[in-house]
Amino acid sequence: MIAPAKVFKKWSLFEGDKVIWMILFFLGIISIIEVYSASSYMSYKSGDYWRPILQHASYFVVGVIATILIHKIPCRYFKLIPVFGIPLSVVLLIIAMFTAKVNNASRWLEVGGIGFQPSEIAKGVLVATTAMILSSMRDEAGAQRRAFKWIMGMVVLICGLIVPENFSTAAMTFLVVMVMMFIGGIPWKQLGTLTGIIVIVGASLFAFLRLAPDSTLDSLSEMPGLHRLPTWASRVKERGDLPVNAADYDITKNPQVTHAKIAIATCNVIGRGPGNSVERDFLPQSFSDFIYAIVIEELGLAGGIFVMFLYIVLLFRSARIAGRCERNFPAFLVMGLSLMLVMQALINMAVAVGIFPVTGQPLPLISKGGTSTMINCAYLGIILSVSRSAKKKPQPDSE
Repeated sequence: MIAPAKVFKKWSLFEGDKVIWMILFFLGIISIIEVYSASSYMSYKSGDYWRPILQHASYFVVGVIATILIHKIPCRYFKLIPVFGIPLSVVLLIIAMFTAKVNNASRWLEVGGIGFQPSEIAKGVLVATTAMILSSMRDEAGAQRRAFKWIMGMVVLICGLIVPENFSTAAMTFLVVMVMMFIGGIPWKQLGTLTGIIVIVGASLFAFLRLAPDSTLDSLSEMPGLHRLPTWASRVKERGDLPVNAADYDITKNPQVTHAKIAIATCNVIGRGPGNSVERDFLPQSFSDFIYAIVIEELGLAGGIFVMFLYIVLLFRSARIAGRCERNFPAFLVMGLSLMLVMQALINMAVAVGIFPVTGQPLPLISKGGTSTMINCAYLGIILSVSRSAKKKPQPDSE
């Protein structure tokens, strides 16, 4: 006779790492509450008070369904992602370049009335491709030298298409790939050379954006692929142009950063309480790029730390899952996807508290966004799929 517990486990919808499921649950609850609160000004103007929460909650439910379906797929089938994903990503990114610009950037495509950013798909595809190369081109000493060349070829292709419209996403994705190459055992000489080139190019670009006159930037922005150069320069210059005297501070110069700082500065340990934010009515993109400031204002420092804690736990649980994998591909895939989610979250938080320049990166699984939420849920589904197949390490006998 089959035990009831085994039958329930066999037909359970929520298999895999239970901690990651709990992280998804908590992030979902926080997301629905805070997006509804941060969208109150929009709902007040439209007169439709239930639309923000119903719309966002429906997207999140679809995302959870995607997580459930994807985590049932055996992880070996994810090796097909690079085969179909690379050409699809290239085509979508090229098409997106010729769409109408929103905030001086062409990032969105619309299919069947549903808008999405091809870069959200492309960065996951690049992570899966890097995992495939690292796992297939290796020997006893680690990754082979040719693996580095293949990975960099894919990086130049995908990130090169993302950079003109979304520099921060391209830079973040490239950094994730760098960490994956370090974990995957790419030879130190190759990594060291690449790091040196990045430092030199990055420092030169920073100095140019910081010191170049506006007339030069405007003229260069007319060249293909450089139309956002003045925007990048303004964000770099804002980091060092803070007034010395409080009386000289112009609150209208950068309302996003200013009102985010006010939201954080006026909170306490427990915050104002859900739905009681004041700065949501003044903070642009309060439900998206700067939602972490609203989280801290309403849930206090304790809530802000708790949200950060959830992402850190996600990274550590993913590392534990990767350590249990018997094969290299799922291990690299899990680490790459978790690094991408957590790094994006940390960048968003750093922007909200004023540590990092404004980048336009949403807070994964919390910020308002239909397709981005569903895609991030799909990434969690892949991690959970690997956790289902990863064997538990044998425990020592207790004698």
